[in-house]
Amino acid sequence: MITCNSLRWGAPGQPLTPALDLTLEKGSLTGIIGANGTGKSSLLKVIAGLQKPLAGKVIVDVPRRGGLAFLPQQQHLDRQFPISLQELVAAGFWGTQHTAQQRSQRLHAVLEDWCLTGLEHRPLMALSGGELQRALLARMSLADASVLLLDEPHAALDEDGQALCWKHIHAWHNEGRTLVIVCHDLASVRHHTQHVLQIKNTGCLFGPSKELIRPQPQMQVA
Repeated sequence: MITCNSLRWGAPGQPLTPALDLTLEKGSLTGIIGANGTGKSSLLKVIAGLQKPLAGKVIVDVPRRGGLAFLPQQQHLDRQFPISLQELVAAGFWGTQHTAQQRSQRLHAVLEDWCLTGLEHRPLMALSGGELQRALLARMSLADASVLLLDEPHAALDEDGQALCWKHIHAWHNEGRTLVIVCHDLASVRHHTQHVLQIKNTGCLFGPSKELIRPQPQMQVA
């Protein structure tokens, strides 16, 4: 469960919204939407404990170690860092307890699941945007966290990659995990999530995705 009590976030002295009171139940699948600059990514970072709120508090009911996993937007990564795709993905084992054989088997399976076989030793700087995004998602697949926070998970992915992304998101949800997803694709959020939090500078709205996001004739779902 994730609970926000009188939560305000943003730059010092400049809260982005009025105070937010919100409870996300264990095992829920929630989308976060809003215009650029409204604080969607910042809210995820506050929930993840990576950014301090301006006021109020967040309570995430998970173990302190390994209970939460966060997928950042890939532009925040240093692609010059001298590691391979396989090493990036294997970082998802942090906080888990497996034998060397179990790690090897799981790593092989995850690379195959995300269509990354054959790219294991390629450096980050040599990856396409879609390959890097699938590697970041593969890293999250290795985490045993019960709460998953994803910031624009299908950015840089083509149509097949987006379908693969949502397939895994639903698989994680079916395992009973709690997922919170920032996504600009309203059609996908409406189709794939149960509830949505719409962030506005005048206040936040929370409710069923199909009620808060009205279908548009041009909407296409990944």
